Amino acid sequence: MVLPEVEQSRLPRRRDAQERRQKLVAAAQGEFAVHGVDASLEKIARDAGVAIGTLYRHFPTRLDLLMVAFRPRIEDFLGGAKRAMEMDDPWEGFVYYLENLFGLQAGNRGFNDFLSRRFTNSSETEQIHDQMCRQIGEVLARAQDSGQVRPDLTQADIVNLIWSNGRIIDATSSTAPNAWRRHLYLALDAYRAERAHPLPEPPMTNQQLYDGMVRLSTLE
Repeated sequence: MVLPEVEQSRLPRRRDAQERRQKLVAAAQGEFAVHGVDASLEKIARDAGVAIGTLYRHFPTRLDLLMVAFRPRIEDFLGGAKRAMEMDDPWEGFVYYLENLFGLQAGNRGFNDFLSRRFTNSSETEQIHDQMCRQIGEVLARAQDSGQVRPDLTQADIVNLIWSNGRIIDATSSTAPNAWRRHLYLALDAYRAERAHPLPEPPMTNQQLYDGMVRLSTLE
């Protein structure tokens, strides 16, 4: 079938727009990985070879661009919980979940930021963070029910570990890029049920945890 002349003229424009979008996503992935979620949008546009107005036509907000740029990592991250829950040994599933999570965190400063913060003006990111918290709870509860993880460990304790791991990654990424794994396994030893001792401070509440993640979004 031969397309009408008007339709034929639109096809190159559509291809050009798609190519520009792909270049913007690739440039954003590079900039966010190195400089975090607050990376310069102007620099991303320049790297993609387009004007800043073109970037905003494709991605009206920073979060729109973030979500597309991080989509592959988000899918890997959320898929890690499913694989963890399918493992026969709940402890091995718990370890796998955290190591997969922190490995994704370590390889990308922007994704590190995304995991640590709450973006309250985006229902999409709120849903992803809510899903993350549910996954942490499920993987943790399964390991606790098996008697392998100390019963007083909470979801907030795991998010605190994400925060501390993020700072380790920031400090060591160029000098000792795998240092985070030592810190993780030291923490895992402390999480074993047989290592449990009474703690001097109660866990954070869900609201305190949420407020902390929101505050990180306003500090930087």
